[in-house]
Amino acid sequence: MRAKILIVDDAAFMRMMLSDILVEKGYEIAGEAEDGGKALRLYKELKPDLVTMDIVMPEVGGIESIREILKIDPEAKILVVSALGQQALVKEAIDAGAKGFVVKPFQPEKVTEEIEKILGG
Repeated sequence: MRAKILIVDDAAFMRMMLSDILVEKGYEIAGEAEDGGKALRLYKELKPDLVTMDIVMPEVGGIESIREILKIDPEAKILVVSALGQQALVKEAIDAGAKGFVVKPFQPEKVTEEIEKILGG
């Protein structure tokens, strides 16, 4: 069964790039969100197997979103995809319950490697 992934990033280009990488690797894109509020609504609706989460976004940020998603589903699998130089925020995201992280700009293999690790592949 193909894993369904929700992509959360405020940059349309980044969502498109992640989507292309994941589809090529055989994953299904459950949906996309440009902020944490929409991510939360889509998570409840789509129940994806994994979420890729940007940290710095308008409205509701990634760390708050991680906490909210984990309140709904303590088993949620969340991969932080964040820019270089945000180590403190990445640590906070991991402390909040994210299962792993990838630094932007990233290598496609690194993204799929982390996802497979998180999904237990």
